[in-house]
Amino acid sequence: MDVGLQMAFPAYGWGGVTDIQVYDEEIRLARLADDLGFDVVWAVEHHFFDYSFCPDNLQLMAYLTGVMSHADVGTAAVILPWNDPLRVAERVAQLDYFAKGKFRLGIGRGLSRREYACFSATQMAESRDRFDEAAPMILEALRTGHIEGAGPFYPQPRAPIRPKPERTFADRLYAVASSADSVESAARIGARMVMFADRSWEHRLPTIERHRELFRDFHGQAAPPPLTCDYCICLPSAEEARELAHRHMPVYLDSVLEHYEVMGDHFKTIKGYDAYAQSAVVLNQMGRDGFVKGFMKASTWGAPERILRALEERRGVVGDFELCSSFRFGGMPYAKAEESLRLFAKEVMPVLKTWTAAPTSSPVTA
Repeated sequence: MDVGLQMAFPAYGWGGVTDIQVYDEEIRLARLADDLGFDVVWAVEHHFFDYSFCPDNLQLMAYLTGVMSHADVGTAAVILPWNDPLRVAERVAQLDYFAKGKFRLGIGRGLSRREYACFSATQMAESRDRFDEAAPMILEALRTGHIEGAGPFYPQPRAPIRPKPERTFADRLYAVASSADSVESAARIGARMVMFADRSWEHRLPTIERHRELFRDFHGQAAPPPLTCDYCICLPSAEEARELAHRHMPVYLDSVLEHYEVMGDHFKTIKGYDAYAQSAVVLNQMGRDGFVKGFMKASTWGAPERILRALEERRGVVGDFELCSSFRFGGMPYAKAEESLRLFAKEVMPVLKTWTAAPTSSPVTA
């Protein structure tokens, strides 16, 4: 199994934390993950708010690829409607030169109304169309070394990409895919789907199977395993891990509720977000406590053996997958985040790397 670290850059939940401290701690964990043998270090793109702030993950990856010795680097994800396709193609090509092919390109369309409002008050309703226009332009530019476009959002005269891309991204392309139209977009461009551990895997399975079906229809071959993004607490004491999980995971979810307004009714008035409008109805029926319960059931926390059982159960439901975990979130003290990362690398990751076939297992209780 491919095992990665997710750099999320949150400040929500830490009283008085500075932006510099957030960056210092995230980069320290990333470099430690590289030393401990993680396969890849991923980073989000988010802007402006305590939920997360990494405004240019391609720039961050260019830095990391120069200071790490083992791990690949990846974007999870570059939000295409917030970026010009020409500049994305140029920056990706330059980064891939520095990374010597050890860069994985993840892309997405964005979900936060608060972030969209700071770029353009009307752009969120255009996000689906913007993504679907920009993604093929960028991928064709990375394949051919030239970019051009005649669409309504990104009219682009033919221009060369320099340095000219030398490697294919066919097996290094990822796309965030939760809604049905995003699943279809990911399959159409040949991307493996990226999803978050925020609900039961039985609930996620139909979208995963839909991606597999569409991928085969579009490309005549099996889809690669999806990437699942987790929030993880791995400690030797099951009791302490449980206590920290019940303390910090709800704080993280409060930041989700604030940042994405996932229980709000605005999604039903924004083109392309029908699936989130339906989810908001369900979440309001569940309430915050139900949301927390579902998230904690889907996430990985506990002593190493419990985490392994949870991941075995997930694989038994969805099949093979890649894993990307965050260890610093929801006000988690840095010392505990590092302890958790180290124990995960020592006790969990070696077992994951031996997995070759999806097992069946008994459920893990909360």
